[in-house]
Amino acid sequence: MTYSIVARDPETGELGVAVQTRWPNVGETVPWAEPGVGAVATQSFSEKSYGPLGLARMRDGETAPDALAALLAADEGREVRQVGMVDAAGRSAAHTGSGCVVAAGHITEDGLSVQANMMERPTVWPAMVAAYHATAGALADRLMAALRAAEGEGGDVRGRQSAALLVVPATGPAWRVRYDLRVEDHRAPLDELARLLRLARAYEAFDRSEEPAAAGDLVAAAAAMTEAHALAPEDDQITLWTSLFYAAAGRTDEARALFAEASRAEPRSGEHLRRFVAAGALPPQVGPVIDALVAGQDQPA
Repeated sequence: MTYSIVARDPETGELGVAVQTRWPNVGETVPWAEPGVGAVATQSFSEKSYGPLGLARMRDGETAPDALAALLAADEGREVRQVGMVDAAGRSAAHTGSGCVVAAGHITEDGLSVQANMMERPTVWPAMVAAYHATAGALADRLMAALRAAEGEGGDVRGRQSAALLVVPATGPAWRVRYDLRVEDHRAPLDELARLLRLARAYEAFDRSEEPAAAGDLVAAAAAMTEAHALAPEDDQITLWTSLFYAAAGRTDEARALFAEASRAEPRSGEHLRRFVAAGALPPQVGPVIDALVAGQDQPA
């Protein structure tokens, strides 16, 4: 009783699944993906094993259509299942059992499988495909656009409750994930999922500050934190670290204002930074910068 999209980005090779349903914790069951292997969505009266078993078969060299056919042949409950698969070469397959609750159906294309059941109307899954193709940019953005399009056509006839977005890189070990975002229970799960994606991207920018900071290039670190703070200005941890790197880069007034903001949200912010210096995770010359921020936090910015 769910709609989902499984896709491979032909430019980057990333694989992803996005899903929304009127049931809690959809991310625990429906979406599965592994770098260099494939991605799976298993839904309707879900049989969770389609995820790990489908990935195992594709990892062993089976195509998505062959893997799905083998799993369906062994499943006595196949007529109430709905499954979509895409392998790392972009071959796709889907199944909508005759026992799925209407409106139910799927569309497969090269690198794409969209499936939905218990929808308000049968225009849901075609709208998802159209939105995916009409959206430019990263795979995560196109997956989100498909979910939004489903809601635009009425979505799940029961309403909405949880959502998930899973994106993995083209290559790497099985545990490597770019985004694994889950909204377990929310009245507007797609809005919350979009917020989590924005926050995840902010922390990607935060991560990009680490290498130049460790090398002592605090101007470059400040540039990365500018991007992070622009994406998530409400996150006090990002605000705190932006203040540090701004101060180290000589942007004193901005740094003091941001440090005061972070300290209002978390009064231990100065101690947070001092402990990073003590652990050797920041260059020692940053210590006096932190002291200056702490000393000036009660002064006008």
